[in-house]
Amino acid sequence: MTLTIRPATPSDLPLIAQLIRDLAEYEKLAHEVRFDEAVLQAKLFGARPYAEVVIGELDGTPQGFALFFHNFSTFEGRPGIYLEDLFVRPAARGAGLGKALLSHLAALAIERDCARLEWSVLDWNEPAIGFYRRLGARLMDEWTVMRVDGAELAQLGAGAR
Repeated sequence: MTLTIRPATPSDLPLIAQLIRDLAEYEKLAHEVRFDEAVLQAKLFGARPYAEVVIGELDGTPQGFALFFHNFSTFEGRPGIYLEDLFVRPAARGAGLGKALLSHLAALAIERDCARLEWSVLDWNEPAIGFYRRLGARLMDEWTVMRVDGAELAQLGAGAR
């Protein structure tokens, strides 16, 4: 079995969109998927890309992806890579593709002089947590994710004007 990781291209947009939907279904969050493919394409492949995607293939067939972007650590004074989404299709799990995707991102972080690679995982997703721990990742128990979106984001943003 041949395993490859390659950068996504604009022609991969339908594949990326489907993998995002598949991930959302797995995470029981399909009802939260609201993206418009044209906007997604502009944000990933337009004049100012906001994120990057790599595609994982087994024997030339796309079976997973990782979507990531740079963040910045003020304490380190260096960038990091934030992994927004990692997904391997169920039929392809156990073939090493998830580890290969994370290894690719780790190598990219080193190449780009990043201080760290980090991501969030749903607290109920024990298989993923165990997988990540086996790769050397640790839970950041002392941190809580905060979010502002929708009407609250609009209201907070209106306060800046």
